Amino acid sequence: MNLEEQAFAQEFIRLATDGDARGWHERNGGNLSYRLTAAEIEACTDCFYNTAPWNAIRTAVPVLGGSFFLLTGSGKCMRNVRFAPAENTGIIEINAAGNAYRLVWGLTDGKPTSELPTHLAVHALKCTGGKEGNRVIYHAHPAHLIALTFILPLDDALFTRELWEMDIENPIVFPEGIGIVPWVIPGSEAAAAATLEKMRSYRVVVWAHHGT
Repeated sequence: MNLEEQAFAQEFIRLATDGDARGWHERNGGNLSYRLTAAEIEACTDCFYNTAPWNAIRTAVPVLGGSFFLLTGSGKCMRNVRFAPAENTGIIEINAAGNAYRLVWGLTDGKPTSELPTHLAVHALKCTGGKEGNRVIYHAHPAHLIALTFILPLDDALFTRELWEMDIENPIVFPEGIGIVPWVIPGSEAAAAATLEKMRSYRVVVWAHHGT
C-alpha cells in the first residue's frame, strides 16, 4: 500500500479538500498537521527515507522527541493536496531531543509550512496532561469569522458569547469558548507564544484579522 492510501492520509486529504470547498483556503492560505500514532509510523516505515538533512527547531519541543508529523508545505495550496499529496504534503521526523526535524516523505519540491513553530508548540501542549488524543492542528481563513474580528471587541468572553448566540449548536461544539489573539506576524515566535497561551484554555483560537 502506498503511503497516500493509508487511512490517516486519506482523512488528512479529505480535511484539506473539505476546507478548500468551504472557501477557507484562498490560494496557499492555511495549513494542517497531524501527529502519527505508533501503529501508523510502523505501517509507513518502508516508505520513509532517512537521507534528508536535520533542520534546527528554534524553540525545542522535547516532549515531541521521536514523533512524526504529516503536514502541508510552505506555499502549497490545500486544493492541490488531493491531486498530488507527495508534492503538497510531507512527513517530518522530530529527533530524540526535540530540537531538530528532517523530512522523511513527500514535499518533493518544498519544505514544511511556515507556521511550523506554532504547530509544534501547540502539539507539545496538547499531547500532555491527559490530552493524548489531540493530534490535529488546523489553520484556516474563514472569511466571515475573520470579518467579525474587525467588528467585535477582541475579548475572549465577548467574542464567544456572540458566536454562542448565533447558533444554538455552538455552545455544544466549543463549550469552553474561543480564545482571541490580537494581530501578530504569522509564522513568528510571537504568534506561537500567544497561541500557546490561549490554547492552555481553549481548543479553538482566532488570530485577529487572519484566521483560526
